[in-house]
Amino acid sequence: MALSCRSLADPAAFDAVLLALAGSAVRPHVLQTSHWAALKAPVWSARHLLWEESGRPMAAATVLTRRWGRLPLQVLYVPKGPVVPPDPAVWDRVLTDLEQLARAGIFLKIDPDVPADTDFGQALTARLRARGWVESAEQIQFRNTLLSDLRPDEAALLAAMKQKTRYNIRLAMRKGVRVWPADDFETFYALYAETAARDGFIIRPPDYYLAVMRRMQGQGLGQLFLAEVGGDAVAGLFLLCFGPTAWYFYGASADRHREAMPNHLLQWEAMRWAKDRGCTTYDWWGAPDRLDETDPMWGVYRFKEGFGGRFTPWIGAWDFAPRPTLYRLYTELMPRLLDRMRRRHVQPFPRSNAGTV
Repeated sequence: MALSCRSLADPAAFDAVLLALAGSAVRPHVLQTSHWAALKAPVWSARHLLWEESGRPMAAATVLTRRWGRLPLQVLYVPKGPVVPPDPAVWDRVLTDLEQLARAGIFLKIDPDVPADTDFGQALTARLRARGWVESAEQIQFRNTLLSDLRPDEAALLAAMKQKTRYNIRLAMRKGVRVWPADDFETFYALYAETAARDGFIIRPPDYYLAVMRRMQGQGLGQLFLAEVGGDAVAGLFLLCFGPTAWYFYGASADRHREAMPNHLLQWEAMRWAKDRGCTTYDWWGAPDRLDETDPMWGVYRFKEGFGGRFTPWIGAWDFAPRPTLYRLYTELMPRLLDRMRRRHVQPFPRSNAGTV
């Protein structure tokens, strides 16, 4: 296979390539788009790579680069990528080029949406190990998720849900819960901050979330939904959308009116909206590392599972480190730095149902 690799300077052209790659075996992630890369600037610089065969797109990757303080060192990250079909030959060429890029830094991290419980996923992890990649101790994104197939009609989607979930959706309707697409990002952030305080996770300052939601919704790649009871906004969620997929990215709720089950109707209306938009997959964006009741995300998992979500484990994050000594130093020091930043209520890589790098 004669693959060539080149950089694309035109962001819109790169996003068009991602959409051209979308198919049954490839699901380009919104975090690979030029819009997400722009949100990461100026802390991260971005390079958009395209692999072609005779002018036909075969794979793509947005590579983010960040310098390590004032030192002439850098780390590279391909968030939820690279976007590569399950073809060993294409993967080998892509990995070869990414490994070459990694030689300019301490390490390069990938975390593609490749299911770990498939023959190809297992073969790819073996291939990565054989090439010198190591499974990363720092999983920036959620390692696992749940997926809902939006292709069936609404009656079939409801029938696939747990009985209690269907009951709660209808209860919310009877209780007068109203859900609508909105652009009141400040109200949502207030709910999100309340959720963080109640559930004990740390969030970023409001400007970060407002910038994400305004840009992505303004580009048609996202949608905020709010749910109210008696005119009181008590829950909200923000979807990201790209190609055939919608991701439940940010979720928030107040303690008020929980008996009206606003979150159930909120999710159902978001799923209906994504389906009407043409999305075929609803990605619930986060699931336990272990399907065990002791996992801190077990309650979240049970809620999502009730809507018919299918547990999907990804292969997770993998690092290629051409400078092993610097890599060990980085991986030993970074956890301490992150702990210190979290104690100061700064979290560069939040792991709520909404945080990504």
